[in-house]
Amino acid sequence: MNALLAAPGDAPQDAQAADFKPCEFRIKWASAGWEQREALALRRAVFCIEQGVFVGDDLDAVDAQAQTLVALSCVGGLPDQVVGTVRIHQAEPGLWWGSRLAVHAAFRQHGRIGAGLIRLAVASAHARGCRVFLAHVQQQNAAMFQRLHWQPLKHGLLHGRPHVLMQADLAAYPPCVDVYTGHVTRSSAPAAA
Repeated sequence: MNALLAAPGDAPQDAQAADFKPCEFRIKWASAGWEQREALALRRAVFCIEQGVFVGDDLDAVDAQAQTLVALSCVGGLPDQVVGTVRIHQAEPGLWWGSRLAVHAAFRQHGRIGAGLIRLAVASAHARGCRVFLAHVQQQNAAMFQRLHWQPLKHGLLHGRPHVLMQADLAAYPPCVDVYTGHVTRSSAPAAA
């Protein structure tokens, strides 16, 4: 949890601390147990509670072979909490998939978190021999993926919801080998007054 925010049930000691918004996010492959746990909790919050796509949890057979990526809010340059996640896996040599892209509701207005996760997902797979990178994208998010150099291939239903099968243009994603360092993105949200 954010160390600058009051503990649950406590009144904030400083009004500015209650309005604190991180301005920096590190996007990387999950490497610590807490990162993995918070990523799974975020997926449950988004896909089970908020969207109602799954009941209980969203774990499936892909999780056993997938690599989890996280977006971490940073305080003083140090990781604070998982605010975004996505998973990637290689289905067969050269064919990679991305799935379960989720951004914490309180951080969606910050911009660039989802795009940063997508960028590292494709770039890191590209560095590992990816020749085709695919994802089933919820229809309402397809336009964002198109702005990020993805092409729609097929429309259909997945988990009872409209999805678009999309393919990333690998030429737009130079290979990234430094996946545990990842990259930093800054918030586009206005700073708290």
